[in-house]
Amino acid sequence: MAFLESENLLLRALEPEDLDVLYQWENDTKLWQYGSTLTPYSRFALRDYLSNSLLGIFHSRQLRLMIVFKETGKAIGTIDLYDFDSFNLRAGIGILLDTPYRNKGLGAEALCITQEYASHFLHLKQVYAYVPRSNIISLKLFRKIGYEETGLLKSWLKTGSGFEDVVLMQQLL
Repeated sequence: MAFLESENLLLRALEPEDLDVLYQWENDTKLWQYGSTLTPYSRFALRDYLSNSLLGIFHSRQLRLMIVFKETGKAIGTIDLYDFDSFNLRAGIGILLDTPYRNKGLGAEALCITQEYASHFLHLKQVYAYVPRSNIISLKLFRKIGYEETGLLKSWLKTGSGFEDVVLMQQLL
């Protein structure tokens, strides 16, 4: 069984060459509402992050992978396992796809690849995602591949217009 790939996609480790595209994605203010970013990232900070990403999931409790087309190697997004808990066998999961590649089934494909890796290689029992209630596209994506809504965190995220609820989505592996 080949981990971290499908017919179309490959999930690979971050490389120094990813600096420019990560800089673009991390500094897209339209995406900040879906994560925990409040300020722009400098190239220096991202270069440091790329250097430290070699520490591995057991040390840093996080694994970020680039989503690339197998045929061309073009990076189209990132996928993260975060808050890795080796005792309780779970991790959070998050995904970002560059705008032109959304709504084409690629997000579902990347999530399924990551789940297979999490289950068969990391031996996790579950993955979960915190999805803002207004992020209908992400909720639809997670539901499509079998995630269940198991909780609602009321007024969890501060937005420009107040606070927003977050849906807890879980997938048992």
